[in-house]
Amino acid sequence: MSQQHILALFNNFENAEAAIYELRAADIKGFNFDDLTLKSPIEHHEVEDLLGKRSANVQWFTLGGALLGGLLGFFLISGAQANFFAQMKGGKPIVPFPPNFVLTYEMFILGGVFISVLGFLVCAGLPAKRSPLYSAKVSEDQIGILIKADASAMAKIKKVFTDHEALEIQEEAGK
Repeated sequence: MSQQHILALFNNFENAEAAIYELRAADIKGFNFDDLTLKSPIEHHEVEDLLGKRSANVQWFTLGGALLGGLLGFFLISGAQANFFAQMKGGKPIVPFPPNFVLTYEMFILGGVFISVLGFLVCAGLPAKRSPLYSAKVSEDQIGILIKADASAMAKIKKVFTDHEALEIQEEAGK
């Protein structure tokens, strides 16, 4: 089925919270709770409990980038030093570990930072097309709930919003 968006604006957080609890409890065919986005101009600490645990995979990008940066840094530095094995070292090791660990540490951090930024962009879905529904009131003083669901579920979702005193409901034009 075709996916559509619906945006409901609420005057206070309690009404939005009640609507989200009802949407979570309701078994609406064509609606996945993970496709619900809460938009607010201020921080609400209850949101994490309200929406439940959402996956955050940025830390795996950071771990992979740090390990890759450290290993790549160590082997590139050691490889460059080992290419000069024909030169006289005067009793020094071909690949000195203590100075290489300093540079490996720097590459470890550099790889972790670069891949973390890339991971953030990937996990945030950026660059992405903007949502078809937007209201500047969400930036001022209202709470918005944006839902992406099948067209068949829109009537039930709209009823939940009207039951909980939504100030305004915007629907995406049918395609």
